[in-house]
Amino acid sequence: MSAQAMEQAQQGPSSWKKIAGVTSLLIVVIVVFLVAFALPSINSEVKHIAVGLVAPEPLASAVIDGLDVASPDTFDVTIVESASAARALIEEREAFGAFVVTANGLTVETASAASYAVATALGAAGQQIGAAVDVPVTVDDVVPFSEADPRGVGLSAGALPIALGGWIAAVGILSAIHGTRQRLITAGVFAVVGGFALTAVLQFWLGTFTGNYWLTSLGAVLGIAATSFLVLGMQRMFKAAGIVMAAIILVLLGNPLSGLSSAPEILPEPWGAIGQLLPPGATGTLLRNTAFFDGAATTMPIIVLAIWFVFGLGLYLLAVARDRRRDPAAIE
Repeated sequence: MSAQAMEQAQQGPSSWKKIAGVTSLLIVVIVVFLVAFALPSINSEVKHIAVGLVAPEPLASAVIDGLDVASPDTFDVTIVESASAARALIEEREAFGAFVVTANGLTVETASAASYAVATALGAAGQQIGAAVDVPVTVDDVVPFSEADPRGVGLSAGALPIALGGWIAAVGILSAIHGTRQRLITAGVFAVVGGFALTAVLQFWLGTFTGNYWLTSLGAVLGIAATSFLVLGMQRMFKAAGIVMAAIILVLLGNPLSGLSSAPEILPEPWGAIGQLLPPGATGTLLRNTAFFDGAATTMPIIVLAIWFVFGLGLYLLAVARDRRRDPAAIE
């Protein structure tokens, strides 16, 4: 009989009190997960979205007033001089869209690749303004998703496995690979190979991504590396509690606050901003901006992921040094 079986036999069956306690705890965990995943989406709304406006005075003021009436507190309008300047704001991720008024009517420039929900709201607001002032309205999606995935479902469905895949890989590495150097090398190789492989699936098979494959893959590599080394470091430093803490950071908080299915800006404040400081949100933004916006506004997510990577690696090395001081003969 194994040691574990002997221990279970000595302990006897669990008491009903313990069964009730464990069951209650698991129910609480399920409810917390439900609330964490559902609440941000339920409370999401398009508010204070940055947009550009090209229109002469006093027409510009009339359009702004019309937007305030049609969609109160929805848009933060910046007046720009030309349609090209408005498009530059969109392509540089400084605005989600623009309203361009010309002699031929109103053109609503959107970027569904930035957020399909925001692009839809922009189009609806433009139609309301056009109806109010009796001018024709044209909606132009200047940065769309791919034709194969016009709503960007693959981004929200595929980017999260890229970010959370690092967590899954780290757990597998911890259970199957032994040795400090061996674990670090395995995590690094997985991040590189996995990042390029998963990006290839999203770009060449599912057709979601349309940008530079190599640059987008490097973003995926960084996202997987950040999560993998975070889990490795937290487990080595805090043991089983570290795995739980990493799951809270990456799954319980990082997943619902990433804003991948909509946009971080439409999540309740300040949760959208907080989500961008966690690996899933930073990875999603990095992939979105690299694949569809030629790398615009990628500095912040790169810095965030690099910090998480260094933090995880640092925790791991500190824990190794601590354990070797306690037991110099230990293998790892």
